[in-house]
Amino acid sequence: QVTLVESGGGLVQAGGSLRLSCAASGRSFSNYALGWFRQAPGKEREFVTAISRSGVSIDYIDSVKGRFTISRDNAKNTVSLQMNSLKPEDTAVYYCAAVLSFIPGTFYTDSSDYDYWGQGTQVTVSS
Repeated sequence: QVTLVESGGGLVQAGGSLRLSCAASGRSFSNYALGWFRQAPGKEREFVTAISRSGVSIDYIDSVKGRFTISRDNAKNTVSLQMNSLKPEDTAVYYCAAVLSFIPGTFYTDSSDYDYWGQGTQVTVSS
């Protein structure tokens, strides 16, 4: 069982930066692959980025490549999302998610693969 709590959202102007954090409680955090998803008003939840339990394998949606960076700290039970050069179209509620993974180098991009979700944090980018 894992409980996830996101923080770090807020209002920022286009071109600015935000850093989201997700703190996990529970055992064996290093056994979980992690991901960030987002949901804009009136739209379906979409994959943003994912990281394997080992931290070696990472994937990003094309629209955030070069701007967003995911990282994890297994010692602190946290996963972070550094977001730079933010655009108004990045406005959404951002969720972190976790899934128990038996393959160290595997990440997951489908929301249905994930078993645990945070409550979400709002990111608003003004133009």
